[in-house]
Amino acid sequence: MPRVARAPSPARRCHRSLQRTGKAALALLVLLAILTACGRLPPPPVHPFLQEPFPEKLSDWHLFVGQSPRLQPNQRVIPYDLNTPLFSDYASKYRFVWMPPGTSASYRDDGVFDFPVGTVLAKSFAFPVDGNPGKNEERLIETRLLVHSKTGWIGLPYIWNESQTEAHLDLAPDPVPIRYTDSAGTRHDFTYFIPNANECKQCHENNHAVLPIGPKGRNLNKNFVYADGPANQLAYWTKFGYLQRAPAADQAPKVAAWNDPDAGTLDARARAYLDNNCAHCHQPGGTAGYTGIDLRVTDTGLRTFGVCKSPNSSGRVGTLSYDLVPGHPEQSILLARMTSIRPKEMMPQIGRSVVHEEGVALIRDWIQAMPVDDAACARNPSHPVPGARSRKPGL
Repeated sequence: MPRVARAPSPARRCHRSLQRTGKAALALLVLLAILTACGRLPPPPVHPFLQEPFPEKLSDWHLFVGQSPRLQPNQRVIPYDLNTPLFSDYASKYRFVWMPPGTSASYRDDGVFDFPVGTVLAKSFAFPVDGNPGKNEERLIETRLLVHSKTGWIGLPYIWNESQTEAHLDLAPDPVPIRYTDSAGTRHDFTYFIPNANECKQCHENNHAVLPIGPKGRNLNKNFVYADGPANQLAYWTKFGYLQRAPAADQAPKVAAWNDPDAGTLDARARAYLDNNCAHCHQPGGTAGYTGIDLRVTDTGLRTFGVCKSPNSSGRVGTLSYDLVPGHPEQSILLARMTSIRPKEMMPQIGRSVVHEEGVALIRDWIQAMPVDDAACARNPSHPVPGARSRKPGL
């Protein structure tokens, strides 16, 4: 009789299954070990948090995958830069953007883009390591996140530890002493103040809504050197799927780089500087909108810049009478506030502890070069305004 194969018992079938499973698991572990050793194991994707509680550690967001030597962005986290940035005590700044898969920002010609819910804008601030001038070594101080949550934009300051291994959420951070000698041999020694969560609104609030400031078409319209080569940022964001309805770069507005004489005229560079350092407050709806000064680069006139305008508010500005006196920088309140570090007198009121000497020089040259023919105050710039010193701070 032919032999009939017996079906294996349930116990034997289970044993064989375990053997196969064990071999597969072992193979997987070996593969993971090899990939990890080779640095090819894909990192976990960005983890957005759209409502409270927000994570205590920056690493929980998965925005970055390492520091070698600077922050290395995770997948879909794009670095970007601005033609003319905000001055922040000579800090190096590193900007990144992430948006949820399948979403994109809508281009706007005259303002900040319309970003989708879930967008994360990250900006890190760093200073040179003391004792190593010229070696390009930096110490991270803070990483600010601006998150488009379910209820609107919210600012979250993360402060880096001494070992530079982690940044922790601190809604009311302590000041940080900064000491270093730069590559030119200049010694820097000052206290760096980190805005708290409420102070973020002082610059980012317009008409009682918190908004981003930097990512506008005119600021992003420049080349950036990405990992896969240089490209115009507007074109790159569009190709990546992060921006829709953007015009070609040569058709989009573009502000001059404030510190590059080849990028524009003195007037264009000065206006770009004021647009990015002052106009977030000094525009209609801004926290200094009540002053009547509008410093946006999109306003082509000079009257809104305060030419021959007596301040409707005033701090400690000595005997100065006008916000802007063509041909007379020494008589212009605008420049006096830029050169001051006194609380309630300095401008901007937060975000800096030292004077931006190069920025001051630019605005001084700009005011000096202004035509005086149509400016009555330029013929008698020192004429005092009665009662000006009794008004509240502002321009």
